[in-house]
Amino acid sequence: MASTVISSSSASTKALLSHRKASVTALQSHERTFSSSLLGTRPGITRRAITTTTTTTTTRPVIRRGARHSGVRFSVCSALPSALLFDCDGVLVDTEKDGHRISFNDTFAERELGVTWDVDLYGELLKIGGGKERLIDQALGKGVNVAVCSTSNEKAVSAIVSCLLGPERAEKIKIFAGDVVPRKKPDPAIYTLAASTLGVEPSRCVVVEDSAIGLAAAKAAGMKCIVTKSGYTADEDFLNADAVFDCIGDPPEERFDLAFCGSLLEKQYVS
Repeated sequence: MASTVISSSSASTKALLSHRKASVTALQSHERTFSSSLLGTRPGITRRAITTTTTTTTTRPVIRRGARHSGVRFSVCSALPSALLFDCDGVLVDTEKDGHRISFNDTFAERELGVTWDVDLYGELLKIGGGKERLIDQALGKGVNVAVCSTSNEKAVSAIVSCLLGPERAEKIKIFAGDVVPRKKPDPAIYTLAASTLGVEPSRCVVVEDSAIGLAAAKAAGMKCIVTKSGYTADEDFLNADAVFDCIGDPPEERFDLAFCGSLLEKQYVS
C-alpha cells in the first residue's frame, strides 16, 4: 500500500510540474508575441525597453475631469508641453487692483454701507500666490516656449512682465496682447495665434488661466487648461478645467510643476 501511495504522489507531482511548465511556456510565448507586436522589426530595441515603457504608462495616475486640487503638490513624470501660456491679470499679477478698489468704494459710499477697502486690505483679498517664477524657470530651462496671452494693452503687459519677472526672463517670453486679434476671450483667437506663431500644436499647449472666460478660450483652442483661482473668480464654474488650484505656489506650498503640466497632455479622463 505504501508503494502505491508513493507512486500516486510521484505521478501527481509530475503532473503538477508538467502543468506549471506548460503555463510558463505559454506565458513566455505570449510575452514574445506581445513584445513583437509592439516592437515590430525595428532594430536596436530590446524587450527591457518595452518593459520600462509599459511600467511607466500603467503607473501614471488618472485625474478626473474638473477635479479640484488645493494645498497638495502634484508632480508626475511625463513628456513636456510644447508651450506654457499664461493669462496676465489674475494669474501673473492683479493689474486692476486700484481701479477696482476705487469702484468698489464708490459703490459702498453710494449705498451708504459704511465700508471702505484700503490698499492693504484689498491686496490681501486679491492676493495672488507665488510660484510664477519657479514654473517659468522650469519651462525655459527645458526649452519649453513661454508666452503671455492677454486682452490688456500690449505695452502695459510687456511692462508688467518685465518688472514682475525681470528683464532676463522677459526677453525670452513672447507677448500676445491688445488688438493683435479682432475678438477677445472667450474667443480662442489669442491662443490659436500664439500656437501658430510659436509653431506648436494647440493640443501640446498648457494654459494657466484664472477665469471661466479664459478657460473657455483655452478649451476652444484645443488646449489643456489649469485654473488658478483669483479673488474675483473663486466662485466661477471651472468644470471643464483640466485642474483647478488656488495658486501655483512655491515650496513648501507648491501646488504643481512643469512635469504635472506635461502629464495633462497624456491623461485618460474618467467621468
